[in-house]
Order: sequence, then structure tokens, then C-alpha cells
Amino acid sequence: MGDTMKKNSFFPALMLVSMVVFLTACGAGGVHSRGHAPLSLGHGGNRHSVGNHETAELTGSSAVLDMSRPATLDDISGSLAEKRVIYAGETHDNYAHHLTQLELIKRIHQAHPDLAIGMEMFQRPFQQILDAFIEGSLDEREFLRKSEWFERWRYDYRLYRPILQYALTNRIPLVALNASAEIRKRVSAVGFDGLTAEERSQIPGDIDRSDTTYTERLRSVFSQHMGSGKRSFDHFLDVQLLWDETMAETAALYLKSNPGRKLVVLAGSGHLKYGAGIPQRVARRVAVESAIVLPATGLMIEPGIADYLLFPQMQALPKAGLIGVYMEEAENGVLVAGLSTNGAAAAAGVEGGDILIELNGQRVTAPSDIRLELLGRSPGERIQMKVIRKQLLWGEKTLDFAFDLGE
Repeated sequence: MGDTMKKNSFFPALMLVSMVVFLTACGAGGVHSRGHAPLSLGHGGNRHSVGNHETAELTGSSAVLDMSRPATLDDISGSLAEKRVIYAGETHDNYAHHLTQLELIKRIHQAHPDLAIGMEMFQRPFQQILDAFIEGSLDEREFLRKSEWFERWRYDYRLYRPILQYALTNRIPLVALNASAEIRKRVSAVGFDGLTAEERSQIPGDIDRSDTTYTERLRSVFSQHMGSGKRSFDHFLDVQLLWDETMAETAALYLKSNPGRKLVVLAGSGHLKYGAGIPQRVARRVAVESAIVLPATGLMIEPGIADYLLFPQMQALPKAGLIGVYMEEAENGVLVAGLSTNGAAAAAGVEGGDILIELNGQRVTAPSDIRLELLGRSPGERIQMKVIRKQLLWGEKTLDFAFDLGE
């Protein structure tokens, strides 16, 4: 697919700069960095500092970021490898962030092979599917199908594929951290208070609401979403706390059950910064030395946000081969609900309302079947498509198309 990393091209510019802190608070006067260097913010990386960004004892009148001492990811790997838990943040659709996570995992794994990877992207009911994949009893397609990747996470699988392939090759256990979509939807609709007893049994019993700074940060995020005025912030907050507490509980249980194993947690940066989402909730459950590593993209750089900020160079996914249709489920195939203007399928003569039943000779019953068949294919590759077209006067007929994938 072209997803493998190009050595010597991605990380020479991924450096680390130490930060010396002299002050009580940085406030809103944080610096937006435009460079290409990871940055140490002196978060502390221990169980006492996690989540305590409001009470840190800092002295002096200002914070100083020393840009004269660049370093590389290798320079912090030794320190990170000493921690029991490393939290590695991301923006979900940023390929460079995932390549950074992979490099981090590689370095920690080389120093400490007894490692596991906890992933926000997978939901707890599918843990056995992850186990089977790492054990080799499920191939990649069945793994994606049975974990319901395309229905439950939906981000381009190729963003995460290098990490999952490295885990498979090296038999590194994967831990499904997240709550199920079903219980999240229920909490979004009725909040914690509206759950039945059976539903309550599916969520952590201890939900901590004491971090008011985190609550206000979430309120700011909520207010920026379209339609927020029609929704309940309390329910939005409950969902965020459900995510954080579920992922923290799952990680803590794994750490307790595997005392000799280190854990790298991959999650959105919003769940990790300042230690306020997952890290402090893990620390509440189990005493572990930890460190937070975040990509600096879009973040306000200020004391306490993380132990290290990374500045990776931009990397784009290789272009995927596209058929150019909008898909919906149908009774006997996949409905072509719409077509991209100038897309490959439209140019070949496929029409809205067609029912796609085969792609490259493979039976199609759900949109995920199409995504799996297109996985790894590039623009310009030839494909065959079979559809059923219903006609008002002449009933339905089966049509075959062959065309090159678009971009």
C-alpha cells in the first residue's frame, strides 16, 4: 500500500527541545510553535504529577523554552522506556501522528519487549477479536470485518495499518480500551441517570467529576459544535467521562493483570493533555510511573500540557483508489445512494439507485465489503462491478461494468 515508513526521511526533523520552567502559570500566553521539533515540557512523568497542572509549584515570573538544545526521539526513548505507561496522543486523521506513534512503539519495544498497545479505536466487547488477530488465527480482512472497524471507528484504516502490522509481526498484544458504541449512544441520549441497572453494569462504577478545569475545557469544545444549543451539555460531558473512565479502567485492569508488562496507550490528544482525561484516572486506580507524549499540531504550548511535544513533518497517505459512490445498506447488496461528480463509477455509467452486488467477483452485502475489497488498491487499477438496476417498465436487470479506479 505504500504505508511503510521511509527511513531517514521522516524523523531527522523530529527533534526535542527542553523546557525550563520558572513561573507560577503560563495562562493564555502560551506560544504557538511553528518549528519541527519535539518539546519537553517538564510534566514530570510520575504518578504525583499526573493531572495536577493547577497545583504545580513553579517559581519566577515567566516560563522559558530553551530552543538552543535540540534533541531527537532517540534521546528521550531511554527515559520513556523506564515508565510503566506511555500515553501517545494523536489527531485521528493525521498520518504523521500515527507514524510518530509507531516510531515511539518501536523504540520502547526494542528496549522492553514485554509491551502491549492500548487503543481507543477498539471497543471492549471486541477484545477476543484483537487477541485472535495477534495470535494469527484471523487474517487482516476478517479482523477488520469482525472488529467492525468500518462501522465503529470509520477513520481510514490505512492510517493505523503500520502500527497494527508491527504489532502483528512482533506479537504485541492489543488492548481494546473503549466503551461500546451502544452504551455511548445510550449515555448520549439519557445520561448516566437514565441508564437501566443492566446498562449501568457496563460502565465503570467510579466516575470522577472533580476536575472542574477539564469540565470547562469540554464545555468550550461543546459550544463550538453545530447544534450544541439543541443538545444537553450534561449528556455530552457524561459521554466524555464514560470514554475516559472506561479507557482508564481497562488500562488499569490490564496493568494489574500483567504486572511485568508496559503499556503504550494510543488515544486522541484531548483525552491525554494535562493528564486530565485518561492518565489521572488510571493513576487513581493503579500507582504507575507514566509519561505523556503529544504531537504539537494545533496545541497551545504551555507548562503541564504533556511531558513531551513532538513536531513531526507532514506526511500524506498514498492516494487510494476510489470508485466514487456514496453507499447505503440495502436488502440484497449495497445501494448506490449517490455518485461523486466526475467519479470513476459515474463515468462508467453506474447510476444512483443501482444495487451493487459484486466487486471484482466478490459478493457484496454491506459497505464494509466494498471498503475491504478496495483496501490497498491505487488509482488507475482496473476493477469489475456488477449491479442490479430497477426499471419502471421492464423490471430489473443485471449490468456489468469495468473501469479504472479514480482518486
